[in-house]
Amino acid sequence: SDFKKLLQLYFQSDALLEDGLPSVRYFSEKLNYSTYYLSDLLKSETGKTTQDHIHDFLIKKAKDALLDSELSVSEIAYSFGFSYPNYFGKLFKKKTGLTPLDYRNSN
Repeated sequence: SDFKKLLQLYFQSDALLEDGLPSVRYFSEKLNYSTYYLSDLLKSETGKTTQDHIHDFLIKKAKDALLDSELSVSEIAYSFGFSYPNYFGKLFKKKTGLTPLDYRNSN
């Protein structure tokens, strides 16, 4: 619950543009857990690691941005803190089975 709140706050703040994607370490420090303990705790509770949660939340936000804006895929990738848009595209395709552009065009 605290992790989820922190994740939402991070994506709502300017931290995404200033610092890029949040790391597991960022959340573990905020919650006063070791990175391993946090990932183990989340995995036992949800079946997903901390990194999986970060990526899933990012993809959810990216899907909204792809459908609700006219920004290019590269602009969306940069807005989510990716230095290289192709990494965003690979992550998006890995999580959804579609490229960002294919996702936009299919909806």
